Amino acid sequence: MRNTLETRLGIFFALAVIVGALILETIGSLDFFRRGRTVSARFDNILELKVGDGVKMAGKAIGRVTAIEFADARVLVEMKITEPTAVIRTDSRATIKFSGLMGQNYVAIDFGPGKGAVIDHTGTELESYAQADLNVLLSRLEGATSGIQKLTESFSDSNLSDVLLPFTDFLNESKPRLLNVLTNAERISAQVAAGEGTVGKLIYEDSLYTAALSTVTNLSTTADDVRQLVSDAQATVADVRAGKGTVGRLMTDETLFAEVTEAATNLREVMQKINRGQGTVGKAINDDTLINNAKLTLQKLDKATEGLEDQGPLTVLGILVNPLF
Repeated sequence: MRNTLETRLGIFFALAVIVGALILETIGSLDFFRRGRTVSARFDNILELKVGDGVKMAGKAIGRVTAIEFADARVLVEMKITEPTAVIRTDSRATIKFSGLMGQNYVAIDFGPGKGAVIDHTGTELESYAQADLNVLLSRLEGATSGIQKLTESFSDSNLSDVLLPFTDFLNESKPRLLNVLTNAERISAQVAAGEGTVGKLIYEDSLYTAALSTVTNLSTTADDVRQLVSDAQATVADVRAGKGTVGRLMTDETLFAEVTEAATNLREVMQKINRGQGTVGKAINDDTLINNAKLTLQKLDKATEGLEDQGPLTVLGILVNPLF
């Protein structure tokens, strides 16, 4: 091949095209020539996000940010999704995350609950949620670090001795009491380990376990009895509803109801007749003649007894015996 000017220019142009493609791929501008679908999301703060930053799903790059603009007191971020296998649904959410401590940001899209429809067209707006600002976190960390530094600086050798001196004096003064407490604790633990005392017996003797087991057994037996009682009651109620037995017949047999109704009707008629003065009882209750005759009879009987009292016993006896002969 001849090393002509045309050959050198062709090689230079090919290298320039390759280098340009690599540069466009690096800065993300090559995505402009790729096919894809556009989605957007609104954020209160984009955290230094720039056009050309990546868009990822589950850590995999699926596109880049194509436009950033203000919209309705928020920031609208448009993204071009060039990965055809990325399944983005209408219930997916977008957030801005950090890819490093140097401030590199990217938009992360999650899969969502999976109940929304798959987005296969351009122009869908996703919901968004805020991520913690790295600057705020760093400022808080810096404040905490400065506070710790001031605290450590305040504890110099002299200050540390001033702080520990009262505690040392307290330990020296309380040493006998602390030794006594430790000795008592050791003695108590030894008694418990030997099965002595209430706690030791509760731990090592089987009587508590036996009593608890007996109680549980009795409760189980009682529960069985209660279940049997409830079963019997249910059977009794079923028999009553079915009209079995005396109570069942009384509750379900209409003959008894008819007889009771008839008896009540008859009783009401009898009471009405009595109130009207019909019959012997009605006349006895409502007719004053019987009462007057009874009073007159009692008066005559009273006079007769008074006449008998005036005569002697033999005369009375003769009056009683005379009709017999």
